[in-house]
Amino acid sequence: MPQRIYHGNFSNTDLAQALMAEYSRGNLRVQQFNSGDTVVVQIATSQYASSGGSTALSVSLQNVADGVAVEIGKQAWLGIAASLGVSTIAALRNPLSLLNRLDDIAQDIVSVQLTDSVWNVIDSTARSLGSGFQLSDRLNRYICNYCNTPNPKGEPTCIACGAPLGDIQPLTCRKCGYIVHQNESNCVNCGSAL
Repeated sequence: MPQRIYHGNFSNTDLAQALMAEYSRGNLRVQQFNSGDTVVVQIATSQYASSGGSTALSVSLQNVADGVAVEIGKQAWLGIAASLGVSTIAALRNPLSLLNRLDDIAQDIVSVQLTDSVWNVIDSTARSLGSGFQLSDRLNRYICNYCNTPNPKGEPTCIACGAPLGDIQPLTCRKCGYIVHQNESNCVNCGSAL
C-alpha cells in the first residue's frame, strides 16, 4: 500500500470531500468513515450497477504535521476478473456476442483504472488547495548534531556553535513530497529517483 504525504494548509476532510464528489455517481458508491485524525473513504461498485464486474477500494486520509498522509489499499479485482472472463468466453463462442458486452467491458476498463484515477483526483485536489513540494517552516529547520540548536534552511554552519551543517539539511521528493536525506538515491515513500 503506497503512501504519499501532501504538505499544505488543508485537512483530510478536504481530500475526502473531493473523493466523495468525484465518485458518488454512475456505477460507483462512496462511503466515508471518521476516526480521530483519520478519514477512510471506501469506493465500491454500486449494488445497482447495470454493467461490469464489482470492485472496491479504501483510501485512508490521516492528518499529520504540516499536511495529510494518503494511503490507498489494495483494490478488489475478483469481480472485474470474473466479468472479463465471461466476456472472453462469450467471444470465443461467438465473436459477435462482444457487441452485447460492450457496456460491461467499458465499465471493467474504468474499474481497472480506479486506483490511478483516485491518485489523480487526490493530486489535483491537493495542488488546488496549495500543496507543494516545499517544506513547512517547522520542517525547514534542522538540528545541529553537536549542540541540538534548530537552524534555518540554508545556513552553512550552526548559528549557536558554528559547526558545519551541510550534510543534515533535509530535502523533499519531487514526486510525492516525502522528506528524504541527502545520501538517499531513491525516495523511501514512492521509490522514484531523486
